[in-house]
Amino acid sequence: MVDSPGRITLWGIEVFMAAADERSISAAAKRLGASPSAVSQQLTNLEGAVGATLLQRNARPIRLTPAGEILKRRAQVILNEAAQARAELAMSDMSMLTRFRLGMIEDFEADVTPQLLTHVAGELKTSQFLLETGASHYLYDLLESRTLDMIVAAELNAGDDWAEVHPLLREGFVVAAPKARIKPDGDVLRQLKRLPLIQYTQRHYMGRLLSAHLARQKLSLPHRFELDSYHAILALVGQGTGWTILPPLALMRARRFADQIDVMPLPFEPLTRTISLTARKDILQDLPAQLAETLRPILRDTIIAPASAEHPFLKDQLELL
Repeated sequence: MVDSPGRITLWGIEVFMAAADERSISAAAKRLGASPSAVSQQLTNLEGAVGATLLQRNARPIRLTPAGEILKRRAQVILNEAAQARAELAMSDMSMLTRFRLGMIEDFEADVTPQLLTHVAGELKTSQFLLETGASHYLYDLLESRTLDMIVAAELNAGDDWAEVHPLLREGFVVAAPKARIKPDGDVLRQLKRLPLIQYTQRHYMGRLLSAHLARQKLSLPHRFELDSYHAILALVGQGTGWTILPPLALMRARRFADQIDVMPLPFEPLTRTISLTARKDILQDLPAQLAETLRPILRDTIIAPASAEHPFLKDQLELL
């Protein structure tokens, strides 16, 4: 059913905000899971309802008009209130929560995510679940745009005042090198410099984090490969092509390469990252804290214990928070 052009609808406001944020009709449609024509129609309806042009849609990228700037400020308040109302209605009885949208980093997809979903499904018996798996920066963008309700990912912007953050795990980055190529009792860094670094892509947050850390150490390391797959990186390391720097969670995802590589601490200043559960503040009440408590023993048993058993020095690199 087509909405009446004379009415301001919540869906129209959501479409407008997506278009205003993305500055593109097609990008807004992709974000909302709608067609570009449906997005355009909703924008036309909203402009008819408010009696003003809100977006210069013939511009590339599209731009807000002065009226659009005014509505955007008000629209944010409307969406916040609507989200709060939905959450309060659902959280008054957890069994009535009808949809739960969760984002999980790829590092957890095989071991941790199924256990968490099994637990949540038992608690929220009538809910429909949407799971998005991806890189931390991608999940954070989806949470910020309200496409997801909650994410478990590397902590990026802990200072954002709209977010509540529940730290789960701190992990220190390590070196993975070809089996028996590096003598641990020698000058490890000097030996590593003889091999090319296989680098995680700088298009992702973690790759930029590593590059910035190496720059702080004043290290310029030759590299021929910049990849976005831990499996591909460790396959190359196992074949003797080079060495890499990665977090222990990556090792747990690519265990089939364990007999082809040696794992050791960084031979320079340590680097850590924190995995946290993040949600919009005051929306889901105590559900984020509850799920953080559920996740910690899962992480201890599924990640920390086996990783420390396989590589004893990781006991100092993995910390449950």
